[in-house]
Amino acid sequence: MSNIVAIVGRPNVGKSTLYNRLTETRKAIVDDFSGVTRDRHYGMAEWVGKPFTVIDTGGYVAHSEDLFEVAIREQVLIAIEEATVILFMVDVTTGPTDLDDSIADLLRRGKKPVFVVANKVDNVPLSMETHIFYSFGLGEIHGISSMSGSGTGELLDEVVKHFEEVEADDSKLPKYAIVGRPNVGKSSLINALIGEQRNIVTPIAGTTRDSIHIHYNQYGHDFMLIDTAGLRKKTKVKENIEFYSVMRTIKALEEADVTILMIDAVEGLESQDINIFHLAEKNKKGVLILVNKWDLIEKNNKTTKVFEEQIKQKIAPFSDVPIIFTSVTEKQRIFKALEAASKVYENKNKKVPTSKLNEVMLPIIEAFPPPSTKGKYIKIKYITQLNGSSPIFAFFCNLPQYIKEPYKRFLENKLREHFDFSGVPIQIFFRQK
Repeated sequence: MSNIVAIVGRPNVGKSTLYNRLTETRKAIVDDFSGVTRDRHYGMAEWVGKPFTVIDTGGYVAHSEDLFEVAIREQVLIAIEEATVILFMVDVTTGPTDLDDSIADLLRRGKKPVFVVANKVDNVPLSMETHIFYSFGLGEIHGISSMSGSGTGELLDEVVKHFEEVEADDSKLPKYAIVGRPNVGKSSLINALIGEQRNIVTPIAGTTRDSIHIHYNQYGHDFMLIDTAGLRKKTKVKENIEFYSVMRTIKALEEADVTILMIDAVEGLESQDINIFHLAEKNKKGVLILVNKWDLIEKNNKTTKVFEEQIKQKIAPFSDVPIIFTSVTEKQRIFKALEAASKVYENKNKKVPTSKLNEVMLPIIEAFPPPSTKGKYIKIKYITQLNGSSPIFAFFCNLPQYIKEPYKRFLENKLREHFDFSGVPIQIFFRQK
């Protein structure tokens, strides 16, 4: 189960700037992918060794003045329900507005820890102004400047004290999460797999109260399905569907071993899907892509090939991922999807013997050594796989600092070619020997 920190507040108080600051250490990794930044509003962050997911709710507000209040209200309610900690951002230069007051009102009624974050505190006189926000009745006020970062460290020290301990799940069964945008057919897939006999397994320690665990045990497969699809609480809000499903997806994804990302064949891979894909990749989860509603596509013999290529271009550089074309309503290739998921799970837990690694990889490295840098020759002498919940390889060499990204990618491709790590992110480290 993941700890989620949601940043809420009215427009233009600096939510996105704070979001960028919190996720900046990893931002470079995420933003290399074209077409992703525009609407990426959730990312990974870490403070004192505690990882968490940050959500900037600003990106989910409909851009029409009269809709603002409704949309913000909905998001605050969803955040109260789903987030671990809420950062309520206000602007010290304008003081409390009516919209701030109504947000504070909702937050007071919720049960979640709330931090009032007064932004734009860029000098001492302004820090004296923050006391005005005590009128919200939400406790301490944290003055920060999200532009310069001052005050954010102290704020995070307090925030992480409220994180829930992530309990280890005792069940040794593989866990598969079925994720994707609303209406791609997640519920239909689950119903097709298990018929109506839902063996709902919720009382497992550490599982969130709201993602349903279904034990699937037939046709030689035995695993837990994490179902977030069928879980719509009947709240009074007309829910902000996209925002809500993102919150749920993050929780399910962190709990799973393998992420089954369902996309709609008619709509293709959209930016939201790419976000989910990269989140799974950063979390070192196994991934496979299920293209549903394939029965609705006009076919010729090239169709799947072309479609597959387009997907792989969009998810590059990590494109060694199984892609399965299904039609859930026609029950086409559903079991093929399960076989692919169990293969990905197997690949994620694969351990390659050190002798085998060196026997295969050293001759390749000999034939294609790393390019020399500043007249220095790099010699890789030995390779081993480290212990971890996903494949990690250490390459021991004389000058690890001189090995560049392209060569690292070359090694990764060779590992994939010879040992089959399809669907699994690989980490490679270079160590001094």
